[in-house]
Amino acid sequence: MTNTYLKFLFISLFLLNSAAFAQTMAEKHHATSAISQERIGRYDTYLQNEVEQGRLAGAVTLIYKNGEKSHEKSIGYADLESKSIMNMDQIFYIQSMTKPIITTAFMMLYEEGHFLLNDPVEKYLPWFKDLKVAVDPSSGIAGGTVPAESKITITMLLSHTSGLSHGIAAGKLEEEIRNAIYSPTHQTIESRIKTMVTMPLVGQPGEQWYYSASPDVLSLLIEYFSGMTTAEFLQNRLFDPLGMTDTGYNLNEEQASRMATLHTYNQEGKLVKAPRQTQTSGNTVFAGANALFSTASDYAKFAQMLLNGGKWNGQQILSPKTIEIMTMDQIDGLYKAPGQGFGFGFAVMTDLADSNALGSEGTYYWSGAYCTYFFIDPKEKLISIMMTQTAPFSGFYEQKMRQMVYQAIE
Repeated sequence: MTNTYLKFLFISLFLLNSAAFAQTMAEKHHATSAISQERIGRYDTYLQNEVEQGRLAGAVTLIYKNGEKSHEKSIGYADLESKSIMNMDQIFYIQSMTKPIITTAFMMLYEEGHFLLNDPVEKYLPWFKDLKVAVDPSSGIAGGTVPAESKITITMLLSHTSGLSHGIAAGKLEEEIRNAIYSPTHQTIESRIKTMVTMPLVGQPGEQWYYSASPDVLSLLIEYFSGMTTAEFLQNRLFDPLGMTDTGYNLNEEQASRMATLHTYNQEGKLVKAPRQTQTSGNTVFAGANALFSTASDYAKFAQMLLNGGKWNGQQILSPKTIEIMTMDQIDGLYKAPGQGFGFGFAVMTDLADSNALGSEGTYYWSGAYCTYFFIDPKEKLISIMMTQTAPFSGFYEQKMRQMVYQAIE
């Protein structure tokens, strides 16, 4: 061997060992780091000040680190009018935080072999044949349509790339979709979906990420594959095994007494009780896009199961390989937020520098329209949940949650 080759070999081994050492030290840090109780107090102080300044009615926060509860706090009021205190067992309408739960339930059926991810949806729901795409969504249906150039697949439903809409954004077509699919005449999820596919898509399947009610289609497919209603499937296969005793589409009388009041802003910008409150019983449309009630502690059980690689109390709810594919970017740059992508049911942090936020690459997360938020950080073995009940939606307190939680890691 020449001296040059030996020198090259030595440097290569040194670099490999250095990289391995750095990886070992990083893993050791993540396994031993903790939440500073002194520093997390800044989070409590911040939220308490938001309540006192009238910007927030109240909130519940819950943090788990390394499988253990690190912090919990209820702040402010469940109802501003009555001044009833916010409690840790307060129940919230979690809106789009339903989506990760429905996606998880759907992937449990994938693991049983009921379908393939690239299957066209029309294979199981024939109404998805011959779909139309809006030519000019700003003009609504009157703007004309063209045929869909490809079929909607199950993967597109899971990743919000199907061209379906949620009916909640601005624009004429969105308004028409909203009026059609959220009509009170729908008594079942099947009725809603049959109406949904009569409306034009906002874009060609697979060509854009567009936030949609596609988890509603997943809910109907859960009923198709399982032979149960989605409510029954979730109860039997997820909520009961995980001990999520306060999560469901309807609340009993005792649970309804713990329901947080929905607040909104009046014309002067003051936070007030919303004139229309969420119906807590008699709900029959078992949606996948929204519609579940839950508590912070119940949702933490769901999140901890995912962080555990799908295991809970010795029972394997979902394979870690399935969670792996759900929590990786599936849309190749179509997601619009810098440094972030989207998997199946979750947004995913892909580039921490581009995101301009504290966190870890690989963190996955979502939120709900009434300002409920959560994230799961596998590197830090960290779960954080914040629940309020405020309309309209803002991502402000989600950003604050990350800021205040991550600064507390020691």
